[in-house]
This record gives sequence, C-alpha cells and structure tokens, in this order.
Amino acid sequence: MVDILETDKFKDECGVFGIWCTDEDIDCAKITYLGLYALQHRGQESAGIAVYDGSSVVCHKEMGLVSDVFRGDVLDNLKGSAAIGHVRYSTTGASTVNNAQPLVMKYKMGNIALAHNGNLVNAEVIRDLLEDGGAVFQTSIDSEVIANLFARYAKRSLETAVLETMQAVKGSYALTILADDKLIGVRDPYGIRPLCIGKIASGFILASESCAIDTVGGEFIRDVEPGEIIIIDNEGLRSLKIQEEIKSSLCIFEYIYFARPDSTIDGIGVYEARRNAGAILAQEYPVEADLVIGVPDSGTVSAIGYAEESGIPFGEGLIKNKYVGRTFIKPDQTLRELAVQIKLNALKRNVEGKRIVMVDDSIVRGTTCKKIVSMLRSAGAKEVHVRICSPLIKYPCYFGIDTPSRKQLIGAVSTMDEIRDIIGADSLGYISLDGLIKSTGSTNAGFCTGCFSGVYPISVPRESDKYLFEKGRLNA
Repeated sequence: MVDILETDKFKDECGVFGIWCTDEDIDCAKITYLGLYALQHRGQESAGIAVYDGSSVVCHKEMGLVSDVFRGDVLDNLKGSAAIGHVRYSTTGASTVNNAQPLVMKYKMGNIALAHNGNLVNAEVIRDLLEDGGAVFQTSIDSEVIANLFARYAKRSLETAVLETMQAVKGSYALTILADDKLIGVRDPYGIRPLCIGKIASGFILASESCAIDTVGGEFIRDVEPGEIIIIDNEGLRSLKIQEEIKSSLCIFEYIYFARPDSTIDGIGVYEARRNAGAILAQEYPVEADLVIGVPDSGTVSAIGYAEESGIPFGEGLIKNKYVGRTFIKPDQTLRELAVQIKLNALKRNVEGKRIVMVDDSIVRGTTCKKIVSMLRSAGAKEVHVRICSPLIKYPCYFGIDTPSRKQLIGAVSTMDEIRDIIGADSLGYISLDGLIKSTGSTNAGFCTGCFSGVYPISVPRESDKYLFEKGRLNA
C-alpha cells in the first residue's frame, strides 16, 4: 500500500546512521533512534538498528516507520557502545522485512552489520560469481553482495576487506559498518550518495545528512570525501583514501528534493540552494501574477526565492494534511482519484480570482501536477503558471533512486508545450541545468545529472537491460 500522491516523485532508497561512543551517559541505540527519526524522509518502508553489546551484534528491524518499529521497550533491549541504523525505501525489489537493514552476518573473524544507501550497477555479475563459489544469499538486495565480499576479503583485516570490496563494486554507496571492535563509514569514489561525520561526547557519528547530527545534539565535523573510508574505534577516528582520484558526482537531486532543507551536503546548504533555484527560475521564466505558492513541502523554499526575485507576494495556496503518512491509502480506484485531495487542499480564500505561480521541485509522470493545477482552478484561481525547480527529467537513474522507465517519464516523451497542455497550466517553465548548478553556489563540486542529460559518471546498463533492476535483485 502506498501513498498515490508520492508515486509522482523520485524516491531515494534510504538513510544510514552510525555512532561509536563509550560514554556511560550516552545510549547509542536511543541516539540512533533519534538519528533515524531525523532521516525518516529518506525511507519510510522499514527501519532497523544493530548494536554491538561487547560480545556480539544484536539487531532489531521491522517494516514500518521508525516510531512504529521501536515501540515499547525494544530500545531498552539494545545496549552497547556502538550502533548503526537504517531507514529504507525500496525501489522495485521486494518490500519485505527480509530485505530490511541493517544486515547482520557472522564470518570467520567475528560479527558484522551493514547499512547501505545506494545501488550497484554490477551487483548481478558479482552475485552470480559468489553463488558459483558456494555463497548463499538470504535477501534480494545488493547490500548483501557487499556484505559477502567483506566476509570473503576479511582474512587479514576489515579495513583491507573494505578497500578490496571498493575495487570490486561499481555504483553508488554510502555505508555504515559495525564490527566487533570498530565502526566504519564508506562513501563511493564518485560521492554520489552523501555521508557526513559528527562528534558527540567522546564519540563520533556517521549520518546520511547533517540534520541527523544536529537532532541528536552532535557537532557536525565534515562530509566524508568521495572514495574515503572512515574508521572509528577506541583509539579515535582515522581515514583511508583509495588511490584513484575521481571527480565528485554527488546526486544533484539531494538539493532539489531528497535532503531536508536544514542539512548541509558537501559544504552546500540545501535551504540556500533551493531558495537560489527559485530566484533563478524567476529570472529564466518571469510572469505577471498576483501570488506565488509552493507545493508543500519540497516546493516551499524555492517558491520563497521566486517571490523575492520577482517581487510577487508569497503566500499559502495549498494546505498539506500533516497527519497523512505514506501508507494511508489502498489501491482502490475511488481512493486513488481522491488521493491528492486527501493529502492537499487548496486555500480558496487565498487563490480565488488570482493569477497563481505554483512552484514545485520536479515533474516525473505529471499525474499529480495535473491534479493540483485542476484543484487550484476549482478553487477559483484565474490563472495557474507552473514553475519547476529541476530541468526536464528524461532518463532513468541507476544509482539509488526509484525511477520509472523512460516511457513513463513525461519529460522523455513530451515537449514542454505538450506537458503544459497535459497538466492544464497557463504557462510552464523548468529551470535550466546551468541555472540549477548555479543555484548550489558551487564552482568546484561536480554533480551527477544523468536523469537530465543521460550522461552518467559510471557506465550503466543499456535501457533494454533495465530489467535487471526491475526484477528486484539490484536494490539496496
């Protein structure tokens, strides 16, 4: 069961968190719980926490939101000096507790737990080789491929295993790894998925976003660099870096939609980037109007930027039902048709008789945008001008985002004029790719923009081979 409104947005796969702290007044499991709560927007299908209790790794994971999975005294039974956690949104793989993370394995050298955000493009090949060698897989996710490689390479040390695994796998990954005597964080050589470091008491934190570090009362230190391995144990924190130098290719959708506005990723504030994008969009697609509104929540900050740059007043035109979760609706046709109205409602008093600029982060299929435009017109809007803070999405993503096939991407099969007519807008404008990059304020950082340009930082399967992903075997 899914929220039909959310099916017209890209989805990130998950968020990861880790903590190593031996202070007696720090409860690592509860800190991880709060960190996952802060990362709930990155994955809402399952959640899990694994702790090292001094002798073994203990894990609890279930389907559902963080607050549902860790009810009652569950956290009280997770005691230890280190923990990792995971929130998951599956792409096309099975959404089952068997695929929930962290994954926990016993191997020759001890115990290991793994939490993974991302997607491997060569997982199928490696999985087949491991199975030919006698490996047995318990899940359908590529994270287990990584875990099996760790176990295979860990004859000398876990650090060596991580380095050798990084040489073998191709794709995107931000990892937190919990072993018997250390916490490890890993970011792929292209830096496609984010990972950062924080300080808490005498210990350290790893998290997908800095907002999680803020939430638990930690101090943000820095981002993990592309291709960097962070090792945390009782001796402190140290870093290893793979030798090859590769230009960073952070997924630019972190700034458009995925990350929380209060996060900073690779030195760039998400809030500032979204506000700048709105301002640039006002420069690129100006229009005479009476009110600028944002589609909550992801379009709000950009709408503020558009209003400031254009001089058109900003106001609320759509009210979001904040008590509706992602699993509120069954796939019944009648409820499907009411899905947008259940989650959003037009503020008639504000929009009636006015020319509206509606700012949103992206259009994937166009179905939701069409319904919102219709809703505003039904509320009496005189005109509806749609402005989108991402370029036209024309290509699938292979690095950890749930993406429809090209034929389902409205930007791949329709011109901008055709999209305008389909969604029923009076005018339509998408930010340019140059404008989007400019909005980050970065002159040195590189970004993955494959979903707009079709140019990816890593070789990807041909479109005809995307069935490998759709079969559910390549899914973190």
